[in-house]
Amino acid sequence: MMTMDEMARAVLIGIGATLVMDLWTVLLKALSAPTLNYALVGRWAGHLLRGQLAHASIGKAAPVRGELPLGWAIHYGVGIAFAALLVLVCGTGWVRDPTWEAALVLGMATVVFPLFVMQPAMGAGIAGSRTPTPLKNCLRSLATHAVFGCGLYLSANVLKRVWT
Repeated sequence: MMTMDEMARAVLIGIGATLVMDLWTVLLKALSAPTLNYALVGRWAGHLLRGQLAHASIGKAAPVRGELPLGWAIHYGVGIAFAALLVLVCGTGWVRDPTWEAALVLGMATVVFPLFVMQPAMGAGIAGSRTPTPLKNCLRSLATHAVFGCGLYLSANVLKRVWT
């Protein structure tokens, strides 16, 4: 069971790791690589709340009011949840003495969620199989989630130094 202090640390680690991932996405965009539009995540969630799990193409689905902020909130909420999962799996001592191996493995394991849940539900198929370049998209997703794992480790270490 996590204490309030450890929960607060997990939240901050999740926010930090997600921010690192977002900086990576900014770099990808600067290199003209396609990246996820979080408005589409919000759109999917909005339709999910109305009972529709899967779409042929989320981009062609009716827009949902507030989909962009909803998508960003989900993005950060999921990052926080994954950080909490890391703390639960590794034990609460991890927040005070983080290891890069655990953070990287968990970060890379989180790629299962977009490849096997989000992409199929949004119409891209399992592991992006309905996209023009599925392997390239899977590798880009894996790299992004590896960066998230690095962000978990970096954020935990920054927090370790500033919050004693």
